[in-house]
Amino acid sequence: MRLSMDDVIYKYKENIFRAALSISRNPQDAEDILQDTLLEYFQRDREFDSEEHIKAWLLRVAINKSKNIVLNFWHRNRVSLEEYMEEVPFQEPEDRKLAEAVLSLPKKYRIIIHLYYYEDYSVREIGDVLNLTQSAVKNRLLRGRKMLKEMLKEEWADE
Repeated sequence: MRLSMDDVIYKYKENIFRAALSISRNPQDAEDILQDTLLEYFQRDREFDSEEHIKAWLLRVAINKSKNIVLNFWHRNRVSLEEYMEEVPFQEPEDRKLAEAVLSLPKKYRIIIHLYYYEDYSVREIGDVLNLTQSAVKNRLLRGRKMLKEMLKEEWADE
């Protein structure tokens, strides 16, 4: 199964961008990763089992490309995400605090939280995409939630 260029871009560009942004923490890098991921999809002559398989493959490629960029010397010596967060419009102040808390998590928890809550992936699907066991995914979800709860409890206690 293959989708047309327009279909893939329409259906998955936001998902790929958000996944890339959650790892790279830089909107310009996330845009580059989005373009590279889409380009790789269209350059490969690969058949997929289903649309879910296509989505999982696109996210896996984007995650790998994001990790490569994060390890890059130039990326480590750039301005942080805080400048970008000031430009993003949030409907509620709590939304900004939640987004900042998620982005401040260690990478292994941030990726799992993002895929589970923002991309609506199941524990099994996350395990398949990241090559982890379901118990590892569940443990990281649990620990990530605990970290978020502690961060947000402190944040909300201050108000």
